[in-house]
Amino acid sequence: MKSDLYKKIFIATDGSEQNEKAVQHALELAKTCGAKLYAGYVVDTAAFASIPMDAGWEMMYELLEKEASVATESVQKMAEDVGITFETVTLEGNPSHEIIEFADNNNIDLIVMGTLGKRGLDHFLLGSVAENVIRNSKVPVLVVRGDSDEEK
Repeated sequence: MKSDLYKKIFIATDGSEQNEKAVQHALELAKTCGAKLYAGYVVDTAAFASIPMDAGWEMMYELLEKEASVATESVQKMAEDVGITFETVTLEGNPSHEIIEFADNNNIDLIVMGTLGKRGLDHFLLGSVAENVIRNSKVPVLVVRGDSDEEK
């Protein structure tokens, strides 16, 4: 069954176990609708804006890029296993802004993301990425609660 409603779906992933449930929803929707799936990881370069550009910064950046690659490749393998057209995307900048901008620039029909992410002071200061995407996205956003959210 193909659907004209969702032709392009973007799943924001951080590679965590808590995000796996959101990935499963995105995979199922893409398979059911015959949609192309984009898995995106945002390297939050804003978090490093105050750090001097030196070898330590470069090392941290390389680690984040590797984390992005591992996270998106994991989704890619799952997508290929079920025959979903797929593309990985690594973005840099403020996560919510980059997700929304990618969706706008690539005619994404649905953004799927989990609720887990930064907590504590970071959450208080920066707000939730999911919340910011919901508030500012022009396209529908499916937010999937992680298993840890349900235990609370």
